[in-house]
Amino acid sequence: MNHLLSHSHRDSVRRPARAGLVQPVAAVLTDRLNDVAVAEAAARMALARRVPLLLIAVMPPHVRRSSLGPASASVRAVLARVMPKVGPHATGYIPEVFHLPAGNGSRLATAKQLLALVSRHRAPDVVAARRGPHGLDAHTLIEAAALRGGPYVHAVAPAAWIPLGHAPSESSRSCPSVRF
Repeated sequence: MNHLLSHSHRDSVRRPARAGLVQPVAAVLTDRLNDVAVAEAAARMALARRVPLLLIAVMPPHVRRSSLGPASASVRAVLARVMPKVGPHATGYIPEVFHLPAGNGSRLATAKQLLALVSRHRAPDVVAARRGPHGLDAHTLIEAAALRGGPYVHAVAPAAWIPLGHAPSESSRSCPSVRF
């Protein structure tokens, strides 16, 4: 038997990943409260696959494009909100900027532009919030991905809001009480 075609021998050898074939998990960050939940879900997926995150900071159309790159202050501010939750997962990340189109374009056109950016990075999965800006919510991205045969879109529900100082304790979680 030829050892070059032997599956048992080939599967037992660990091969390093090639840099050109890395397929990051994309997270759509829209500068809203849902960004933390989106980034956490994407980081868990990236950690399980041992790939980096593609953190896409969505910028409004009125922000100047010439001064806005992945290392600009505006993008760093969006990323700073999620980095405390993403950092402990020890995955690498790739910062990217997506500018919302000016004017009243269709929501599907906006979603297709974002998915084109994602496909340039070869990301097979996109994590987005269920509610987002015009054309960047998970449901619109799912519809656009279905039309273009694009990546798989994961919808993340917003985190439940708990007022500061009112976090439930361990005893209240295990034994809920009802007050009238």
